[in-house]
Amino acid sequence: MNLFEKIFNYQIISRLDETGSFALTTQERTWLKMMLGHSASTEAFTPDTLGKLDELLQTEDATDIRGIIIEKAKSRERQVYHPLLRTLRRIIMQNLGIRLTYGIKHGGIKSNQIGFPYKLEYNMVKREWYLLWYNTRHHTLMSTKLQSIVAIEEAVLPTERVDALKDLLNRLLEERKQLAVIQVVQTYNAELSRILYAFSCFEKSVSYDEASNVYRVHVSYLGDESEFLLSKIRFLGLRVKIVDGDHLKDRMRESADKALARYHSTFV
Repeated sequence: MNLFEKIFNYQIISRLDETGSFALTTQERTWLKMMLGHSASTEAFTPDTLGKLDELLQTEDATDIRGIIIEKAKSRERQVYHPLLRTLRRIIMQNLGIRLTYGIKHGGIKSNQIGFPYKLEYNMVKREWYLLWYNTRHHTLMSTKLQSIVAIEEAVLPTERVDALKDLLNRLLEERKQLAVIQVVQTYNAELSRILYAFSCFEKSVSYDEASNVYRVHVSYLGDESEFLLSKIRFLGLRVKIVDGDHLKDRMRESADKALARYHSTFV
């Protein structure tokens, strides 16, 4: 691979993001070409998109490694792709309403639930796709597993109603958001790209104090995502520390106390 084909530098990555560009390595393009040969690709992409990707990757080397890889036994995993993703994306992009029928947690079916879909979310912990939508009948913000949806129909809504619902949903989600500030320990500044990659699932921004040579990552997250965020912080270990976010600090302190209590005899 060309040494300069992909540079993991925060400033360059930020500039590419601002212009809507995305850098791909040769290995990534080869991997994509191989994946497009899988039968699931016809469900994940429209024929037009699939055709464009095939055309763009026509000159790439094809590497088929499926015959030489032996995968060890493991627990069954749900697929990242779900058949309803394409349908729901189209409905959301066209600002349409929905009529849902879905299964509930303790059994039973909720049918003919009228609402407005807001966005699709992937829960990294549960490995599940969720639809975030507003139930216009009960005036509640809902989060429903795509796996639980039995049937879905689109419904046309007046433009003024769509605008009002979007404003309401933006306000409700903003109220649920929490902010944490995570400081990069100066010794590990060279690993900034790796640290940012660990928080790639969250909305974030980065500030830099030139006088102290300190980077701070401002992470925005929902309340039910706090444990997943904590797992990322623990994974980074000594590289980062929480400087703002009382709940996260308390949970880190609690887990540290439990670990010390369990292994106290080892340190004595």
